[in-house]
Amino acid sequence: MSIPPGRGWWTGLPPAAGAAVMAAGIISVGLHLTGYEAASLVALALAAALWLVLAADFTARLVGDRGRFRAEADTPAALTAVAATTVIGTRLSMLGWQTVAAALLALSAALWPGLLLNVVRRWGRRMPGAAFLVCVATQGLAVLATVVAAAGGHDWLAWAALAAFCLGLVLYVAAFLRFDLREVVGGAGDHWVAGGALSISALAGSKLTASPVWTGTAHEVLRNVTLAVLALSLLWYVVLLAAELRHPRPRYDIRRWATVFPLGMTAVSCLSVAGPAGVAWLLPLGEVLLWIAVGAWLLTFAALVASHVKARLGPRRPPGTGTMAG
Repeated sequence: MSIPPGRGWWTGLPPAAGAAVMAAGIISVGLHLTGYEAASLVALALAAALWLVLAADFTARLVGDRGRFRAEADTPAALTAVAATTVIGTRLSMLGWQTVAAALLALSAALWPGLLLNVVRRWGRRMPGAAFLVCVATQGLAVLATVVAAAGGHDWLAWAALAAFCLGLVLYVAAFLRFDLREVVGGAGDHWVAGGALSISALAGSKLTASPVWTGTAHEVLRNVTLAVLALSLLWYVVLLAAELRHPRPRYDIRRWATVFPLGMTAVSCLSVAGPAGVAWLLPLGEVLLWIAVGAWLLTFAALVASHVKARLGPRRPPGTGTMAG
């Protein structure tokens, strides 16, 4: 990726970089749920710092480079702006920063409809895994809305979250019908969002199940749907992991952050569903999956650094092959 002279490195980041915020943010949530608060705060700081960089670049394009903004807003990766904001907001709500979380909910809700419509209008056949971001962004809104509703006692917001949850499931089916299944064995990383979208759907379902707004039959239906969605996400996890082992793709690609996020999201979903659904064995499974996600984050970060160093150094000329003036 080349960056024009006089422009900062951050101006060369594509929308897909938002997946790096999502990855660090969800790992922060998982570490918090498992009691590793110091490490969780470090991951949150990294996620927040990158979110601020991307937000500044997003605003700069919106104001000063409308051509590039419109071109990138039509791609599924643009929805990482919504998803990343909801992940950060959810983690800040866990810290008790409810006002900031509510502000991020309002921001993501304002961005969501325009970006979603732009992406859906340009859907085609045989889409990459990024197509599932329509579901991820919508379910991110459902998660954050439920968390904010629980903290402030806003029942109307819980109902809005339920609507987003249902719409997210519909969008998942629509994306699946357009997903190129060959991506499972040949994708560059974002094919994992096929499973991660179900994982965040299960997380949204667990938050809704834990809400006191629904009792009796409604509560039981939410619980059963959440467990079914989580089971499907775990099935995707097994299939995608088997494909990775059978067809390794070790080269760094920015879309690999879209692999780390589903790994972390599946872990967090297991940890979160266990309580409301009353399935105790999901807790140890979630902890194991969390450390797999942390390891994947470290490997992806190391690959990023290695690729950056390699790009800076460039190809080395063997000794004795320099040009001579005669």
